[in-house]
Amino acid sequence: MISRRESLRALLAAAAAVAARPADRLFAGLVKPVMEVRKDPGCGCCDLWADHMRAAGFTLEVTEDPNRRQWKARIGIPADFETCHTGVVEGYVVDGHVPADLVTKMLGEKPAFRGLAVPGMPVGSPGMEVGNRKDPYDVLAFTADGKRSVYAKR
Repeated sequence: MISRRESLRALLAAAAAVAARPADRLFAGLVKPVMEVRKDPGCGCCDLWADHMRAAGFTLEVTEDPNRRQWKARIGIPADFETCHTGVVEGYVVDGHVPADLVTKMLGEKPAFRGLAVPGMPVGSPGMEVGNRKDPYDVLAFTADGKRSVYAKR
């Protein structure tokens, strides 16, 4: 039989191991938060991106929305980010073909920006796979007042 003291030591050791993990690995193996997604009706690449997010552990609530532009403006996405799907998770916006690992990293870091975006439809991004071809693209972080920076290069 395990004593209370041994149980407490094991629990503290497990907590220390989790706390020592890098931010982008913090959610690995854990249930991720639900993401609300709005997408163009009938869009195949949106469905493939949603599959990519689900495979990474996210639960998605997907709505086909032909009037997404109005919703995007209301939640603070720059007008020139023309994408076919947009998600909101834990108050952050995820617009376009953003890779799941970067969404996980963002959620672990809790940065002070509004969200991440991959404008356009770069070949090789999640949901835009074409064989082995992969065009380089930037994943942009953006703020509520429209400032942008490169969060990651892919």
